[in-house]
Parts: sequence; structure tokens; C-alpha cells
Amino acid sequence: MTKTVHTTNCFDTFIQVAEDCPARAGEEPPPRAGNPTVAGLQYKMIAEAPYTYTSDDVIFATSAQGRQLDAKATKKERSLARDEFFSKGQACLRASGLGKRFGWGVHADAKGRVAIYAIDSKHYQALARDPDIKQVRAMRTKRA
Repeated sequence: MTKTVHTTNCFDTFIQVAEDCPARAGEEPPPRAGNPTVAGLQYKMIAEAPYTYTSDDVIFATSAQGRQLDAKATKKERSLARDEFFSKGQACLRASGLGKRFGWGVHADAKGRVAIYAIDSKHYQALARDPDIKQVRAMRTKRA
């Protein structure tokens, strides 16, 4: 019996900020109690290497399970941990604080690799108006 593997990857998609996002410009997520938040880890990972990682790469690497693997973990150990992690459905980048709170849109290219753009940038506006890519919104923080 094989395990079902779920994915958070999307392709040719732009995740616009949530309708109730308080940020009017892209803000770097601040640490909480001196430690980086998940949104902060996601921001750093994507901002430092745009269009390098898929959504699955980012979600797993910034999850508690992904952070527990140290640099000495083998490829096989990482692969097994990742398969176990994605054997259950996971929240995608639409649920990330990047789009819900901090003013970042997430663009996934044709290969599923992601980059972030500040809501106040021209590139964000161009992506938000592009009819050739799927447009979705980050999840709202509060119910409507």
C-alpha cells in the first residue's frame, strides 16, 4: 500500500494579499521573543533565492519537522521526513502570514518555483493584472 502524497505547489499562479491585510507596503516579518516566526523564515528563504524553491520546499523547510533535521541528515532521511510530512494535507502559502499580514504577494512560475513581491511594487501590480496567470487571494485573517 502506498501513501498518498499531498502537495501545496501551484503553477502560473499569483497569490495576492488578503483583503483584510493591514500592510500597505511589504514588511519583513519581525522576530517574536527573539526567535524568527514561520512567516519570517519563509520570507528569508524566498527573498534570498527567488524562483529557486517550490511551495512544498518552503512549507517543509519552515515547518517544525523540517527545522528539526540538522545539516547532518542524509538525503534519504530528508526524503522520508518530507514524504511523511506531506502524507497529510498541509496549509499552502495562501495561509502564510506573508500575504495575510505583511503585504507580500507570492508568484509561482510555470515550474512551481516561488518569489515574493511587495504590494506597493510595480511588479506586484503587473502580476495582479496579468490575465495569463491564475489569480487567488491569501486567506483572510478574520471571517467575513
